[in-house]
Amino acid sequence: MTERKAIESWLTDMDGVLVHEGEPVPGAPEFVNRMKASGKPFLILTNNSIYTPRDLQARLNRMGFDVPEESIWTAALATAQFLADQRPGGTAYVIGEAGLTTAMHAAGYVLTEFDPDYVVLGETRNYSFEQITKATRLIDSGARFICTNPDATGPSNEGALPAAGSVAAMISKATGVDPYFVGKPNPMMMRSALNTIEAHSESTAMIGDRMDTDILCGLEAGLETILVLTGISTREEAERYPFRPSRIVDSVAELIGEI
Repeated sequence: MTERKAIESWLTDMDGVLVHEGEPVPGAPEFVNRMKASGKPFLILTNNSIYTPRDLQARLNRMGFDVPEESIWTAALATAQFLADQRPGGTAYVIGEAGLTTAMHAAGYVLTEFDPDYVVLGETRNYSFEQITKATRLIDSGARFICTNPDATGPSNEGALPAAGSVAAMISKATGVDPYFVGKPNPMMMRSALNTIEAHSESTAMIGDRMDTDILCGLEAGLETILVLTGISTREEAERYPFRPSRIVDSVAELIGEI
């Protein structure tokens, strides 16, 4: 492989990399705390749009991570920033929770169900048929369709849950309109994260546990990619993809010495 520059900044997924089934991955708090102490730019990324960065900060801090709120970058933030760049001061009908609605308000958007510029679909614990029907009719009437992330399922203690990607597919089937997905594996999320910490792709690494989102996204954004085996993808599964990560490690604990 082409020799890369030394890593000066870090992007890392959260679930499956730092946290697994509600518990910290062994060595992960030390890894994050080392990044913070080093002064190197870093962001923790998540496609989950339910929570605000402050919510996630509190969750991580309870597990021993010393993470400032501004070091967390969600698909909700990336979506709100994208829309603010595309159509400043616009309007949107939003299906989602505080993580998304807070980000949309902060980006200067008005949330409305009356002739909105966009229908924005995010994650929520309570998708309702009424909301989905409203979104379908607004898109039929000309609203543009945006979804925070394409994940078909999400994790829970009881097993997989339908996620935003599945609900988006339902709305697309009803309207004939496909959404624009902002979150991973769209490299736009990587680029917005890089811009947030003023980092350069050639000296940044992306750590993830999924070949189809984290690694693909990092690869297409020109980053060094590191697959960890504490989440979804296994070493054997990684070999079946037509692209490869820059390297595979058992967990982020192996990377502490590189910070």
